[in-house]
Amino acid sequence: MGWFLGLGIVGLVLLVFALVFDGLLDGVFEGAVGGLVSLPAIAGFVSALGFCGAIAQGAAGAGPVLAALVGTAAGVCTAWMVLRLSRALMRDQTAPTRRSADPTGVPGSVVTPIPAGGYGEVLLRVGGQPVKYSARSEAAQPLGAEVWVSGALSSTAVEVRRVER
Repeated sequence: MGWFLGLGIVGLVLLVFALVFDGLLDGVFEGAVGGLVSLPAIAGFVSALGFCGAIAQGAAGAGPVLAALVGTAAGVCTAWMVLRLSRALMRDQTAPTRRSADPTGVPGSVVTPIPAGGYGEVLLRVGGQPVKYSARSEAAQPLGAEVWVSGALSSTAVEVRRVER
């Protein structure tokens, strides 16, 4: 049982090494088995082999060969799950970064009246958050008027027009 516990601990040390030195050894395992091997998967395999083998041997009273087979099966399952999860996380796409032109077409309301051809302020919901922008409009916009952003003048200023219903 000592050998199995030692393997489990070695697997945990490998996992910590993989987390601390993220990507350092990725090139070493990249070409092995068609890219199916990664250090976290190896660490998961070795840990599961060791700990499940120790459990099979200690709790169930299995012999070393049967414990090794149980540990190997658990290790293969663990490595497969680690690979699937890491690939799913690598494919995860984040939302694109907002740019100054992004508020175009967003509805908002006037919080500081806008004189004709002059500047005031509007409150827009950008990315789900209320954001106050400086706003310019060709026509005067009173306080509380509903407006649409027709263009971005800068990262903090927009061109607006009144919503027509």
